Amino acid sequence: MTRSQLAVPAVAVLAVCVMMTASLPAQSSSGASNAKWVTPRTAWGDPDLQGIWPASELIGVPLQRDPALGTRAYLTDEEFAERQKQASRQAAADGEEFAAPAGGGGDGTGPPNHWLERGTPQRQASLIVDPPNGRMPAMTPDGERRAADRARRSSTGAGPFNGPEDLDYYDRCVSRGVLGSIAPVVYNNGTEIVQGPGYVAIRFEMIHDTRIIPLDGRAPVSQAVRQHMGIPRGHWEGETLVVETSNFNGTIGVTGNGRLMPTSDALKMVERFTRTSADTIEYEATVDDPKTWTGPWRVSFPLRRDDSYGFFEYACHEGNNAMRNILSAARAEERR
Repeated sequence: MTRSQLAVPAVAVLAVCVMMTASLPAQSSSGASNAKWVTPRTAWGDPDLQGIWPASELIGVPLQRDPALGTRAYLTDEEFAERQKQASRQAAADGEEFAAPAGGGGDGTGPPNHWLERGTPQRQASLIVDPPNGRMPAMTPDGERRAADRARRSSTGAGPFNGPEDLDYYDRCVSRGVLGSIAPVVYNNGTEIVQGPGYVAIRFEMIHDTRIIPLDGRAPVSQAVRQHMGIPRGHWEGETLVVETSNFNGTIGVTGNGRLMPTSDALKMVERFTRTSADTIEYEATVDDPKTWTGPWRVSFPLRRDDSYGFFEYACHEGNNAMRNILSAARAEERR
């Protein structure tokens, strides 16, 4: 059975959820057209977060802030103008028929640069907003050790590559993790939210992972049960969906695509989804992993609704020649 065939039942469930949801239109308490935004409700009364919310326009906003910006969360007019100029230069380079050899496009696991998505220049200085300097707290010694080991064993590292298990979960097309699936990366940034009574489902274009989040207050499962994307529990705080996730297996990183910066099995995440307008959800996620960092840190960024956005099939394993080539090259190096 192919990956696309396996995805059919999940897609069918999502379609049913969409059909069974008759969202009520947004309305204001005063009736005035310029009144404060009021979140629409589902037919059963929950805040309606449904739709497709790609993070594509945020490509180019770094996870961590340039230290030179200090605690400034947004760029000045001059800095923003420079970011716009950089985007124009990149667009011109991407439009060339042939990429310059020195351009470095592709590393064996991805396309040349001119195939990638670039987003729209943003004033936001970094996805991380807390600590105030927009950077991760210091890593623990164990976190540093695991990060260095992951860097060596990624497809861009030096190995050793004795078998497929020596390569990270990004190279093996297993999962991008929670944050790595929703944070903006170079392509496939689709995120879809559908709702049913007592549940929220979040589907990602990357790997086509789907998180099923119960809202019924059920008890947590045994700590012996561990998953790549953890086990979530959700509840509403006013208009905000709060998702608390634990029981991670400590294999997925938190940088783009879930690559590098591996977390541990002590990771806990708290996400908040707040719809602030007809086409905007403010997304926040607090990462708390005491085995990896000396303190928690938080990202925050807007997701813009685009129901015309089309999810592409993510045929990662089907086109993954890098794995075979990396391992065969390691054997050739040993013979040499």
